[in-house]
Amino acid sequence: MEIRNKARERLAKGELALGVGIRAVRTVEIAKMMKTCGYDWIFIDLEHGPFSIETATSLCVAALDADIAPIVRVPFMQHHMATRMLDGGALGIVMPHVDTPEQARDIVAHLKYPPQGHRSLAGAQAIADFRPVQIGEFAEAANRALLTVVMLETPTAVANAAAIAAVPGIDALLIGTNDLAAAMGIPGEFGHARIVAAYESVIAACRQANKWPGVGGVYTEELLQRYVGMGAKLVLTGGDSGFLMAAAGARAAVVRGWQ
Repeated sequence: MEIRNKARERLAKGELALGVGIRAVRTVEIAKMMKTCGYDWIFIDLEHGPFSIETATSLCVAALDADIAPIVRVPFMQHHMATRMLDGGALGIVMPHVDTPEQARDIVAHLKYPPQGHRSLAGAQAIADFRPVQIGEFAEAANRALLTVVMLETPTAVANAAAIAAVPGIDALLIGTNDLAAAMGIPGEFGHARIVAAYESVIAACRQANKWPGVGGVYTEELLQRYVGMGAKLVLTGGDSGFLMAAAGARAAVVRGWQ
């Protein structure tokens, strides 16, 4: 059987996989809206967002039907939350604050079905349209479709990028630029030479291991274009609240200017 993951398909073809952060909007319409806007995945944030698992699951199921991949960030090493979201319809997990290859191996072990890991098999699932399935075939298809993303957010993580990228089952290394800059003592300086060097190092590690580098937390067009030009493929382009406020603010300014 085949389980489709649009974000993973884009990456496999060498294309950009464009994502949008979801924290403020909590109704299922957002999945189809973002698909129509041209995105490949929605980034459902359970680390910083207010969602319950029930709400996040509803968003995942809606995204599956809209043909946009639901990818969920969980709090640091919250494997039980990650596997519940996978059972609920997520096609990928983003694990923040990963510093070591040992942590990366632990993540894969929890998120993958045997023989790659030891994730427990649940009953009927949304990613199979709740159809009865042959368990072995389903486990293989789910493992293939899963996008396992680790976030590198400290100098230690960047130094260990090659070892982390080499872990089987890790698909993408996403730099959390905001936290990385803060950890480096240069908060908000996303174009700083040390941040650029971190991107160079992580992208090189990903190329060496045939993994996908990602960029998060950089939303100015000039800098985002720079890091994409360097090779970032998994691209978090912004978030729902920022997009809503930017568009609403621009319209208010225009109309206010008519008086």
